[in-house]
Amino acid sequence: MKNLFDDFDSVSSKQWKQKIQFELDGADYNQTLIWNSPEDIQVKPFYHGDEFKGVAAVQTKASEFRICQNIFVHDLKKSNLRAQDTINRGAESIRFTIKDETADVAKLLENLPLKKVTIYFNLTFLSIDFVKKIDTFAKKTNAKIFCNLDPIGQLAKDGNWFTTKEKNNFETLNLFSTATTNVSLISINGGLYQNSGANMVQQIAYSLAHANEYFNRITTINQTIVFEISVGTNYFFEIAKLRALRLLFNLIAKEYNHNLDCHLLVSPSKRNKTIYDYNVNMLRTTTECMSAILGGADAIANLPYDALYHKDNEFGDRMARNQLLILKHESNFDKVNNPADGSYYIETITNQLSEKALTLFKDIEANGGFLKQLNDGIIKRKIQESADKEQELFDSGKEILLGTNKYPNKKDRMKEELELFPFVKIKPRKTLITPIIEKRLSEKLEQERLKEEN
Repeated sequence: MKNLFDDFDSVSSKQWKQKIQFELDGADYNQTLIWNSPEDIQVKPFYHGDEFKGVAAVQTKASEFRICQNIFVHDLKKSNLRAQDTINRGAESIRFTIKDETADVAKLLENLPLKKVTIYFNLTFLSIDFVKKIDTFAKKTNAKIFCNLDPIGQLAKDGNWFTTKEKNNFETLNLFSTATTNVSLISINGGLYQNSGANMVQQIAYSLAHANEYFNRITTINQTIVFEISVGTNYFFEIAKLRALRLLFNLIAKEYNHNLDCHLLVSPSKRNKTIYDYNVNMLRTTTECMSAILGGADAIANLPYDALYHKDNEFGDRMARNQLLILKHESNFDKVNNPADGSYYIETITNQLSEKALTLFKDIEANGGFLKQLNDGIIKRKIQESADKEQELFDSGKEILLGTNKYPNKKDRMKEELELFPFVKIKPRKTLITPIIEKRLSEKLEQERLKEEN
């Protein structure tokens, strides 16, 4: 059968550029159509096959992403019933946050369909006895469980290590690695860097350098490492970010003879979410979840539109879950693996992010490693510099959040809606390092509006 395109002459990138320059009628091509991302990547108006360097060596399985439900465990019975309900309503994995070391894991997971549901535990403590209980339960039930232990993330976010009986947190993790065989233990809180204002190159490099500390300090890592990542609204860049992270992780892990792919547990960013005109948050999280799927997330925990100012509630959770259900079962986002393969734009951005992140990663390692730079305050300072630049763009109106600094609804009243404090909390206390603080772009503006409400 004849190919219809054979009747048309191919057009080179040079010819396309000449045509565009003609249409610009004297305007400068570079100043008019090329823009620089915060990562100092030049984004062109078009990408062409004759400049294409090839498909990135990364495999993404969009068809296998799981819908994850976050549950904070206050009451074992209520949390268990809520987990059962959300699974019946479409959740395929559950992320439990647990603060109590005495929590009964068996009771929490009772009657859950563990053969088909993945369980994540975010623990706010480090306890060998507790993890052993989880490991024993996993062996007995054949459940797939990730413990998401991240002492370095704890230090970065809180300013202090976990309190343990052992000499230090790494000694505890080494004891875990020999005592447990049925659960995955290590996670990387990469979302902290995004939510505090790091650019994408920093997010990738810091997450990888963060993981590299565990490779260097834990004797045996024979389980999958979980990266808990946040994505923002730069749609194509976020797809490329996840692909670049997976690509570079596999490259680095091979140096340690670690042959397991990383596991990406992805959530929408809080940084661009707002309390005013809050329904726009749903639009933001929809595109962010789309980026996560196409970028190869293994699981996605959506952020409810009202998560900033309302306590957990059934309606907010249901809406967030339904967004993912629609993307998966009605938009057919789960039908094609490697969906970004061959896209000149996404492939180019993937390669550029990878190259820049690898350069930064090497620089961190050459200067003592991630933990040293974290203790010296270098990581926080670099993130703050990036965050300040983004904040300046928002304050000047160049970075837009609809309904907040562009087309705000002056009639919005939120003072009576606040069940949670949606701003940075100041908690004076003694810390080993100055913690990395997550902060939303719109906080200052929102505080001013709240003061003005009648």
